[in-house]
Amino acid sequence: MKLTAAIFLLLMVSVYCSAQTPNIVFILTDDQDTEIGGMTPLEKTKRLIGDNGITFLNMFVTTPICCPSRASIFTGKYQHNHRTLNNTVDGGCSNTAWQQTEEHQAFPVHLQTQGYDTFFAGKYLNQYGMDTVGGVGHVPPGWSSWVGLVGNSVYYNYTLSVNGTAETHGHDYTSDYLTDVIHKRAKEFLGDKTNDSSPFFMMLSTPACHDPWEPAPQYENNFPDIQAPRFGSFNTHGKGKHWLIQQAITPMDNDTIAFVDDVYRRRWRTLLSVDDMVEDLVNTLDAKGLLANTFIFFSSDNGYHTGQFSMPTDKRLLYEFDVRVPLLVRGPGVAAGSKNEENVLNIDFGPTFVELAGGHVPDTMDGMSLASVLHNTRDDSVPFRTEFLTEYQGETNINIFSCSQWENQGMAYCPVWAHCVCEDSWNNTYTCIRRSDGEQNMKFCQFADSESFEEMYDLSRDHYELMNIAKSHPEERSQLLDAMSRLVACNGASCRSSQANLS
Repeated sequence: MKLTAAIFLLLMVSVYCSAQTPNIVFILTDDQDTEIGGMTPLEKTKRLIGDNGITFLNMFVTTPICCPSRASIFTGKYQHNHRTLNNTVDGGCSNTAWQQTEEHQAFPVHLQTQGYDTFFAGKYLNQYGMDTVGGVGHVPPGWSSWVGLVGNSVYYNYTLSVNGTAETHGHDYTSDYLTDVIHKRAKEFLGDKTNDSSPFFMMLSTPACHDPWEPAPQYENNFPDIQAPRFGSFNTHGKGKHWLIQQAITPMDNDTIAFVDDVYRRRWRTLLSVDDMVEDLVNTLDAKGLLANTFIFFSSDNGYHTGQFSMPTDKRLLYEFDVRVPLLVRGPGVAAGSKNEENVLNIDFGPTFVELAGGHVPDTMDGMSLASVLHNTRDDSVPFRTEFLTEYQGETNINIFSCSQWENQGMAYCPVWAHCVCEDSWNNTYTCIRRSDGEQNMKFCQFADSESFEEMYDLSRDHYELMNIAKSHPEERSQLLDAMSRLVACNGASCRSSQANLS
């Protein structure tokens, strides 16, 4: 009888917890890949979130660069709908048009309307807080508490907008290291939270592992012998690549490879402070009795490359290393230690957060909610998503250092230390469609350049995208081009119906 009563009490507690509106924590790193080992150093994060929740094995960003990807995360929209094209103000990054339109439809606005106490700390959009676009006084709508980094990712010597007031930081590790400042502010926010408080949404957007790759002092010498992975497309051109890859130097010079290896190690080192933050936050939520009713999401805004196709260090490319990112989730109803192979996207975060909070996916959002996937309540015999887009519009800049031989290409980024390998340019503008339906796993891309250059890969046979088959497979090319033409015109619900099988 006593045992039966105990079991009944446990069931009642379980029902009560599941009936509560959940809290949500979203940890977003910067430039963290999964293809070339980006998750390897995060042992605590993998154990505390992945092993106690679900690991998504096919998580993609729809634009492999910081500001457009973050715009997709906040709005739940493809780039062709939110119109943040690249990291510049002219490209729509936190400009006036963004602030007057898209910010007011972003997911935190919906969560706040649903009664959530919302908190943000860290990097928002690359051009946020600049004087030309409202300065530090601009606090995006939907946030109850705001600690936004002015400008792009750094670790020291920066300004924060704290609810619209400037707060400057220098180069003292104990008070200024940005990952730790985000960590500290998160702890302060959680200080008075209880199960009787309003539900909260907390987004922590770290600078790691973005350049300038400055680790905390205690981690400066970790991983001394680690090198950038040499497998797959490392230090090779592949066959049939567009101009940006063709101009890369293969084989890379020894000093370029040494730089690439150094960057690889430093990126890992910066992530160790993120790992510490994750551990402490999980422990804090547990100690406060909040963990059982809190979803914790861990992901990144885009991937990264270190020597793949002889491109030294950056993102912006259409290939797997730049578009695949981690996604780990734990929370109420999520099966511990589970793996999922469905195609999920950064445009799915907004719809997911809104539905987990008890709302309906807004009509403005192109993405799909992952709530049924997290709760394992959907029909597994039907793919969650079979087709999706990757879009990017290249940057241009007349200041291309000392590489005058490439002036006519309109380069945006051409570092001298890399022997003038261009990492972006006006003609790095493309749209790709990915079809992964259980029978096909194909990628087709078309560039908006003078020759409408095309690339196509059968990823089931050529995971590293070494052989462009666009010219040798005309039937598949035609099918994918037709599908891409339909999807680039989608908006809201039409995106969800055209990229997924929802039966």
